[in-house]
Amino acid sequence: MAISILRAVMVSNSHCQSQPLIHYISSIDENAKRRKRVVFSSSHSSELNPVIRSSEVSFSFGTCLIPHPKKVEKGGEDAFFVSNYNGGVIAVADGVSGWAEEDVDPSLFPRELMANAYNFVQDEEVNNDPQILIRKAHAATFSTGSATVIVAMLEKNGNLKIANVGDCGLRVIRNGQVIFSTSPQEHYFDCPYQLSSERVGQTYLDAMVSNVELMEGDTIVMGSDGLFDNVFDHEIALTVANKEVSEAAKALANLANSHSMDSNFDSPYSLEARAKGFEAPWWKKVLGMKLTGGKLDDITVVVGQVVNS
Repeated sequence: MAISILRAVMVSNSHCQSQPLIHYISSIDENAKRRKRVVFSSSHSSELNPVIRSSEVSFSFGTCLIPHPKKVEKGGEDAFFVSNYNGGVIAVADGVSGWAEEDVDPSLFPRELMANAYNFVQDEEVNNDPQILIRKAHAATFSTGSATVIVAMLEKNGNLKIANVGDCGLRVIRNGQVIFSTSPQEHYFDCPYQLSSERVGQTYLDAMVSNVELMEGDTIVMGSDGLFDNVFDHEIALTVANKEVSEAAKALANLANSHSMDSNFDSPYSLEARAKGFEAPWWKKVLGMKLTGGKLDDITVVVGQVVNS
């Protein structure tokens, strides 16, 4: 049964590190003793004007995960991986917390999904196509549950291919400005598109597909909705400026964590809630206050710097 989800976010006990083009998977799977993560979105494609270059490029990575405080023991319900295959591959998956109401561990589906995606990265049929990677990983995932997922694969010529289902996201920053961003997909407020173990969920065909031409010096930021619900794009660009990738990932996760616990912060999440007709509790209305505050959630951040390889 598909479950409509309202994700709650709280953060603590972070795990952050730098991964210079080394295979990495996050959120420990007790069986495989590995780590992993994913994301999702609906079908649409976009492409920025190509950038002329004469050298090959690749990613240098920094990652940080801060789980919901109540989910620290199991490492949260997000999963992700980074790989140095070709120019670099990154992926994030966010488990749908509503499955807990059905006595299902929401972390199992995204972890298995990410582990499968990692294993299929070099598959001949995938051929550096993130949408096909999502298809094969989803078909090989047998855990009950669902997750949003995003995958980005960089070719050495600088072409970044992106496929996402749901509300995980990616930003491209060049010269201090966000020049590209993915758009979230949702059925209604707080119920995103999601890959599922059930037939009623979305599939790889619903993924939003994008192509972006990157150049040396560009920065990409990928994350679960725990990042983008709590941090505005201009804050992301400012926070990553002049920082090493590991430092940038940790700074963004900490900023999202801080905002998520601030009831007075007018977050991207609260702005969207008001736009969708949600109102403040009655006692706030009596005091003339509006609906504000961040959103407690697992927070996953992957920062990639485009370097000459």
